[in-house]
Amino acid sequence: MKFGSVPVAEAEGAVLAHATTAGDVRYRKGHVLGAGDVAALQTAGLADIVVVVLGPGDLGEDEAASTIATAMRHCFVEVKPASTGRVNLHAQEAGVFTVDKSLIDAINAVDPSITLATLANHVTVEKGQMVATVKIIPFAVSGDLVRRAAAFCQDRAICAVSPFIARRVGLIQTVLPSVKESVLDKTVRVTGQRLARSSSVVSAELRTKHETVAVAGAVKVLARDHDLIVIFAASALADFDDVIPAAIRAAGGIVIRAGMPVDPGNLLVLGEIGSAAVIGAPGCARSYKENGFDWVLDRLTAGLGVTAADIGGMGVGGLLMEIPTRPQPRAARAGKTAPRCSPVLIGGER
Repeated sequence: MKFGSVPVAEAEGAVLAHATTAGDVRYRKGHVLGAGDVAALQTAGLADIVVVVLGPGDLGEDEAASTIATAMRHCFVEVKPASTGRVNLHAQEAGVFTVDKSLIDAINAVDPSITLATLANHVTVEKGQMVATVKIIPFAVSGDLVRRAAAFCQDRAICAVSPFIARRVGLIQTVLPSVKESVLDKTVRVTGQRLARSSSVVSAELRTKHETVAVAGAVKVLARDHDLIVIFAASALADFDDVIPAAIRAAGGIVIRAGMPVDPGNLLVLGEIGSAAVIGAPGCARSYKENGFDWVLDRLTAGLGVTAADIGGMGVGGLLMEIPTRPQPRAARAGKTAPRCSPVLIGGER
């Protein structure tokens, strides 16, 4: 590909590099100049013009973007037609978006002229939402580079949307004298709203004493005919053998993970009993604001398994917006001064 100024008389078949006006006609950049265009430009008094001339083996921007996008293996993702060197990919269903970062990095390392950008891994998406875009920077690119980029897509899927599946959810709330009835009622409403994005519903609610035996009994009852059990405790998790994890084990289930590196959301408990997942919700999940509970809930309702290692890997990006109603927000008390730190770079350099 050659980019630069050429005599207008020699520009037929070239790609216009910049928008240009000839009399009453305005040509958009990227327009392929025909014989009539050249004549109009000459009539308008232009002697030279900046264009792109494709060389042997070059692919135009749209063809290059389409070649890469159509080579990408994906699931529940729609590839849109190319335009101005760009192909957008959209979710065909609402769900959770997943992406293979190593493949994205490999394609972007082929050449700066070829770019591929996506949403973050495991984000929730709506039907029709854009999830990725292939963009060719210049007006044309070597076909060899395009084929190299496309070759990375042959062995495994590069991205997918795991559609939400409507789940039957059982809700347990433990009760102490300090917990108002209005708080319990609001929790039902908030939980129902969260579940609405997956078309799931709370089909049963049980309120019990804040005791291991009582909660274990409720878990056993709901596990019989529910896909997911959510437990809100009247008192926050204080130990890995506290009421909620102890009740899951007492009911015959297992605790996968207690505690998560997402804030708000640190005090979440994840377990399972039979085929039902069990989430001990952190207190912040009584609020509508995003917290670690949303991350786990959305993956489970999209049919994605969540392991202890998955939760352990949520720390980067896990510092979310503060919830003002928390009894002990993050901010240090007045009068305390944070220690001064020297910046530390990757590799230990400063």
